[in-house]
Amino acid sequence: MKKRNESKILIIVAMMWSAVAISSFPHVSSAAVTSNGNAETGKQLFEKRCTGCHSLDNNKEGPRLRSVYGRHAGSVSDFSYSNELKAAHIVWDEQSLDQWLTNPDAVVPDNDMAFHVPNPQERADIIQFLRLSSGK
Repeated sequence: MKKRNESKILIIVAMMWSAVAISSFPHVSSAAVTSNGNAETGKQLFEKRCTGCHSLDNNKEGPRLRSVYGRHAGSVSDFSYSNELKAAHIVWDEQSLDQWLTNPDAVVPDNDMAFHVPNPQERADIIQFLRLSSGK
């Protein structure tokens, strides 16, 4: 019984120290603490995989993606979207972007994007990069 109580005390102390450590770094936002994506890795992945069709600031084959996080799908006024994507009622956030990057056709059938990112960590990294590039 004594050993079990000592284990519980150690767990409580570890949790308290974790809380103190997190609160000691005010420059780290709560989003950065809870997100499992790495923006720097996401930037590298974006540059390697996405820039064939997308740019942050210019429309290419796909729409520009700066400020995509929090934006309504199909809403960049000077880009020609598929009718299906224009009609979709999606706001791009972590969940919707993850679903989109996993399988765009499952989110919006008959859209124009054929590319997908099967690796969940890579999706999280790209999403974190897009979120930070959007000022969120």
